[in-house]
Parts: sequence; structure tokens; C-alpha cells
Amino acid sequence: MINSQTLVGRISKVVFLGLCLIVTVFPLYWIVVTSLKEPGAIYSLPLDYWPKQLSLDNYIGLFTKSDFGQYMLNSLVVALVAASVATLISLLSAYVLARFQFSGRGAVLGAFLITQMIPGFIALGPLYLMMTDFGLVDSKTGLILIYIAICIPFCTIMLRGFFENVPDALEEAAMIDGCSRLSALFRVIVPVMLPGIAASFVFNFVNCWNELFLSVTLMNSDSNKTIPTALAGFISSFNIDWGSMSAAAVLTVVPTLVIFAFASKFIVQGLTAGSVKG
Repeated sequence: MINSQTLVGRISKVVFLGLCLIVTVFPLYWIVVTSLKEPGAIYSLPLDYWPKQLSLDNYIGLFTKSDFGQYMLNSLVVALVAASVATLISLLSAYVLARFQFSGRGAVLGAFLITQMIPGFIALGPLYLMMTDFGLVDSKTGLILIYIAICIPFCTIMLRGFFENVPDALEEAAMIDGCSRLSALFRVIVPVMLPGIAASFVFNFVNCWNELFLSVTLMNSDSNKTIPTALAGFISSFNIDWGSMSAAAVLTVVPTLVIFAFASKFIVQGLTAGSVKG
């Protein structure tokens, strides 16, 4: 028999979790509903929590009135390249920090941690001046380079924890069999660390995909704008195009949902493996 206190406790937990779920899901639901309303119905009162007539006008207008397809392609290229390169560089730097003892190792780790405490917008001015000197303003290459530099510290710290959970004996056995250290890393250690590498790549991709301040500051022409910059463009001094913005937000979430759907198993394994030191 379940006593009254246990029953009340369980009901309280269910109610609390239900409220948290509603608070979390409702904004997403409202964005989807708004994107499916006819432009004139968005401002109607009383509010319709489900459109009386579904409409794709906002999605059609998004591609006919703007270069949203180009914006998505730009974001995809920038995020994929930056996340891939940053993950590869971080893999090598994390391996060095985890496997070798050298002077200044603690200082390097401390510097990486400090960079995570500094708000990114503080560096906007210096970064803009530096990119101007290099001729990389309004260039996808310049944005990719900055994203790589931003992702490396966090990704290195994350992957270092995974390396410390992999026994040294694995690579030592591979080196005894004739592998070089680099060959042992990619042929023996990397397959074992795939969940951690996948988790790091996904975090890098999402951070690059959603980044706003740098893309708004550095990208001026429509041909180079990314999705966050395009979303900010729907807000003017006197009006907000809620329909187009909602449709764009829905399409913006789709790539990250797809990546999480395919990589969720690796992400969970990676985060679990990196949470405890063996």
C-alpha cells in the first residue's frame, strides 16, 4: 500500500514536471502556430491558439521576398566547416594536454578556462579591427576562422576529459605493434572516443549555427549573411514581421533537430563517459 505522503509526493512531482514541460514547450508551439497563420490572422484578437485555417504564406514569402535559402546555405557551410576543423584541432590539443607533461601545461588549461568566462561581445571591437586589417570583413572565411578560435578552448577541455578515461595501454600496445603515435591515435584511440568526438562536434555546430553578434558585426552583404543575421533583419524600427520571423525560426531549428536525432545516442554516451574519470 502506498501511504498518503508518498502519493502526495508523487503527484507533486508529476504536476511540477508537467508545468516545467508546458513552460518549455509552449514557446516552441507558439512559434510553429504563428508561422502557420495567415498574415492577417497573427494580430487578431482574441488570440487563436490554433489557426482556423492553416497557411504556408509565411514560408512561401520567406523564400520569395528574401534570399533565405542562401542564408541557410551560408550558415550550413560556416557551421559545418568551423565545427569540423575546431573538433579536429581540439582533438590533437586535448591529446597533448592529456598524455604529456610539459612546462606551462597548467597555464594553457587555465587560459582555456578563462576564455570561457569572458563574454564574447567584449571582443567584437578588436576582432572587427583585426578582420579589417586582414581584409576578411564580410567574408565567410573570416567568420569561420573566428568561430574555430572560439570553439577550440571549450572543445579541448571537453575532449581532454575523454582522453583521460582511455587507458594508456591501448596506444602503447598499438605502438608496440608498429604504429606511430599519430597512427595509434587515429586507428585505436579515436574509434573508442567516437561518442565524445560526436558530442563535441554537435556542441560546436550548434554554437556556430546560432551565433549572432559576430555574424551581425562582420557580415554586411546579403550573399554572405547567416541565418541569425537574417532573423535580426525582420525587426525594424517600427515593425516586426512576426509571420516571416516565426517561419524562419522553425526552419532554423530543423537542422539542429536532425543532427540531435541522428547523434543523440553518441551524445548521451559521450556525456556519460566524460562525466567520470576512470
